[in-house]
Amino acid sequence: MKFSRAFAITKRIFRGLRHDRRTLALIVILPVLTMCIFGIAFSGDVMNVGVVIVNLDDGLVSQEIIANLDDETLDIRYMDNEQDAVTEVENGEAWAAIVFPQGFSESVMAKLQDNSFAGNTALIVKVDKSNVNIATSVMRSVTDAITATMSQVGVDMPISVDDAPVYGKGAEFIDFFVPGIMAFSIFLLTTLLTLLSFVGERTSGTLERLRASPMKESEIVAGYAMAFGIIGMFQASLLLIVGTVVFKIIIVGNPFLAYVIVALLAVVSVSLGILLSSAAKREAQAAQFFPMIVIPTFLLSGIFWPVEAIPSVLRPLSYLIPPTYGVEGMRSVMLRGWGLEHIWLEIVALLAFALVFLAASIKSLQREKG
Repeated sequence: MKFSRAFAITKRIFRGLRHDRRTLALIVILPVLTMCIFGIAFSGDVMNVGVVIVNLDDGLVSQEIIANLDDETLDIRYMDNEQDAVTEVENGEAWAAIVFPQGFSESVMAKLQDNSFAGNTALIVKVDKSNVNIATSVMRSVTDAITATMSQVGVDMPISVDDAPVYGKGAEFIDFFVPGIMAFSIFLLTTLLTLLSFVGERTSGTLERLRASPMKESEIVAGYAMAFGIIGMFQASLLLIVGTVVFKIIIVGNPFLAYVIVALLAVVSVSLGILLSSAAKREAQAAQFFPMIVIPTFLLSGIFWPVEAIPSVLRPLSYLIPPTYGVEGMRSVMLRGWGLEHIWLEIVALLAFALVFLAASIKSLQREKG
């Protein structure tokens, strides 16, 4: 082997890269950007979790525990009625209702004096466990506040925490995880399959033949949307079967409504894939879009890490990513048992993404033809 020939190949590759700004940006910018996004996204703790405190007690113990609650983790509001607070949790307006029963402080002090005292020393936390990470953060904040209060007083107070799930009773991490995996898989695979398929049809000349026929651009895009929407629903069916049979996941709500969300997310993915294909003339260029799709979706859409744990500087970007709404909608259906009256906002957001991307895809094909 002659080193000079190998070196000539190396020089040719670098000469080609010099004129390919997109690849240069991928080589230089993407690793730094990925490191920054990963570092920022996973350096945050769950913050600003909305909870409602109902303090029916007029003693000092409850006041000390409330004072020791972490107000960075918890966004605390106060109400006077326990049922109203639970309604806030049921409607998704809060993640937990923390209830101090009447006579709580008096019972705690009596228990300290006489261990056989049978009064109520339980602090009640009615929490939404549809998001296991957030529920864990709420419970940890409450127990940490009790521990801090005990340290200040200098005695082990006989306080227990009555964990009463409003949603997600018996849920484990896999129940929270599977809806996110479904949304992630469908969005990622459908977008990439559409992108590669469309670019392949463009390079093979099939797309030109289709556009030379009486078929309109809107019909081409609609055909792709229907085909990959069906594929997305098939994938969702497989994942649901595996989840329920193998992992025994909880499905409280209507599975058909979950399918509707999946179908909308698949249509969004198809239209996004077609739109991105207009900027890729060959498969190698299409592959450069993979990190742009995977990394923001993986990190910012709440699939693996709650949106509430994403630093505030990045959190607005989460709501510009379609799977954020798909994940939230599917978890609300599967774990909370919510119906259309509760998840209409997620449905509308996905419809808006689908319409915007479909319109942009049709326009991009019309521009190419023009």
